Amino acid sequence: MGSLLEVKGLTTRVAGFTILNNLDFSIEQNELRVLLGPNGAGKTTLICMITGQFRPVAGSIHFAGQDITGWAPDEIFQAGISRKFQVPNMYETLSVHDNIMVSLQGRRRVFSTLFQRLSGQERNRIWEILEFVELADKASDAADSLSHGERQWLELGMLIASNPKLLLLDEPTTGMTEEGKRKTAELIRKIAKTHTVLLVEHDMHIVRQIGQRITVLHQGQLLAEGPIAEVMNNETVRRVYLGKGKFQ
Repeated sequence: MGSLLEVKGLTTRVAGFTILNNLDFSIEQNELRVLLGPNGAGKTTLICMITGQFRPVAGSIHFAGQDITGWAPDEIFQAGISRKFQVPNMYETLSVHDNIMVSLQGRRRVFSTLFQRLSGQERNRIWEILEFVELADKASDAADSLSHGERQWLELGMLIASNPKLLLLDEPTTGMTEEGKRKTAELIRKIAKTHTVLLVEHDMHIVRQIGQRITVLHQGQLLAEGPIAEVMNNETVRRVYLGKGKFQ
């Protein structure tokens, strides 16, 4: 099975500081990967590079067989990469149902989409997604009436609706209750059964629930990579990531 995403020699500098330093990184098709590292390791910068917000000073990014280095964010989205931010990004005054509707693959113009007739297949897909993220009972509610956790789940549903080849999830459990985190971890595992997922997460309890293969960044370089048990027993990772003898 070949790599869906491959980063080679990626280097980026911001205000004179090197954030990513000759980084090599790849994800296989249908893989769930967790990206770890202390603050300033370059995790979010890598996500921004993959999605076109930042451009490298050196190196390349290949996705699904194409060199996407330097592509605009919208071009990268159209190629099949969707990103979820820490703060949910949605249409606050639209209903939960309509947020999913305007996110369906091919429906990018919000105003015109609201007045277009849906096909039976599209209607079924919307309700399938609402059931998947357990928000079908709130379909007619405005997005701004949802709780913090529900807003995160709605945005995950919106990402799924865009039918991406790769989902980038940047700390999706931030600010959640323990129950909310548990449910989110369960949802991400379900999503990963049919999608390739790169998850940036700092909560080690969530990492243990979700993690299969882990990549650890430190000072913009790859520090360690491998199965969760192997990485968590790596003494260098323990020392660098938490500055103490063990993961908590």
